[in-house]
Amino acid sequence: MDDEQEKGYKWETEYERTWEAIQENDAGSLQTSVNDIIHRAKKRRLQEAQSNAKLGMMRHLYIIIDMSEAMSIPDLKPTRLASSLKLLEYFVEEYFDQNPISQLGILVTRNKRCDKLTELGGNPKKHIAKLQEQAKQECKGEASLQNCLKVAAQTLQHMPSHTSREVLIIYGALSTCDPSGIHATIKHIKELNIRCSVIGLSAELRICKTICQETNGQYNVILDESHFKDLLHQFVTPPPATVKTDSSLIRMGFPSHQGSGSEGGVTKPSMCMCHLDSKSKEGFSVEGYFCPNCKSKYCELPVECKACGLILVSAPHIARSYHHLFPLDAYTEIPIQQLPPEQRICSACCVAIKDQTIQQCQSCKHLYCTDCDILIHETLHTCPGCAGTTSSTTTRPTNGHDASVS
Repeated sequence: MDDEQEKGYKWETEYERTWEAIQENDAGSLQTSVNDIIHRAKKRRLQEAQSNAKLGMMRHLYIIIDMSEAMSIPDLKPTRLASSLKLLEYFVEEYFDQNPISQLGILVTRNKRCDKLTELGGNPKKHIAKLQEQAKQECKGEASLQNCLKVAAQTLQHMPSHTSREVLIIYGALSTCDPSGIHATIKHIKELNIRCSVIGLSAELRICKTICQETNGQYNVILDESHFKDLLHQFVTPPPATVKTDSSLIRMGFPSHQGSGSEGGVTKPSMCMCHLDSKSKEGFSVEGYFCPNCKSKYCELPVECKACGLILVSAPHIARSYHHLFPLDAYTEIPIQQLPPEQRICSACCVAIKDQTIQQCQSCKHLYCTDCDILIHETLHTCPGCAGTTSSTTTRPTNGHDASVS
């Protein structure tokens, strides 16, 4: 952003001949140039993500959704709000898939106020249900960034210092109606070490850019719905931890799924703590997860025990968060001309590589195309070639059964 300020506005500089980047091939097709541009963009995004940065396993994220009159504009079909809610449903699922021990909450702003849809929690079904309910609500009034930041700060300031505190704002309005000076609130957010990012749906706003600059967040304005989805996907991966983030041991409990107890050979049903305030009968069952510390019952994991505050998780949740601590090393880029034609095949999808470069793992020396490279680093987090390589040797013992000796 500092570089953009030094360069000035786009219309004050000389125009760029962007059309010269697309050239026809011998057959008169533009597809080769388009594929090359897409390849460079994917590779640049992957290289930016592979920086040697410390990522946090535990995140506390508040999503702020603009529900002012500006969100009823139909430039995104059918409306900005409907398109945003649908993409946020996808984002919530991906967020908890990649960050299973993190928490998320949702705020909305309309009529110059801020309403809290969901508290910080780790249940994606609850957040998605609330998002689906908002599709029937009316967009009205003006938005207030200051009120939303204050509500988010009131909760995030009490989160442990070793966790990542974040705010993601989906903003479609061209102004904000605040009760007082918003710059004091921005200063307070910065002192609390809360990272604020904004995805704009209309045009770039000075106040949004200031919020992101002061809190080390990201500010982007969408081009279309597919670009909107790509921008949301960037926030699935944890951001680099700040210098002020502490490293500390975290107490966690690993409850087992069992019945609520037996008396006279008959299992008695009980209400779980996560549905204790619910008016429905949901959560009233025989089985559940019991806190090893206070024996409180919960119907699903992960969750923070309401009685003793212990974080309850399962072993797969820790395993799926492990890759954020030790990300997979970036592959080496090799020109395709250095390899004979019979070796220009991706080891993952087994398809001939047509790109100008090939990605190679330095450990197993397997070759991959750009698409598989992105899939491995952003989703799998494990090199297929390294995972398939074993150091064990198979021997035949005297009893006639196979045995593996490492």
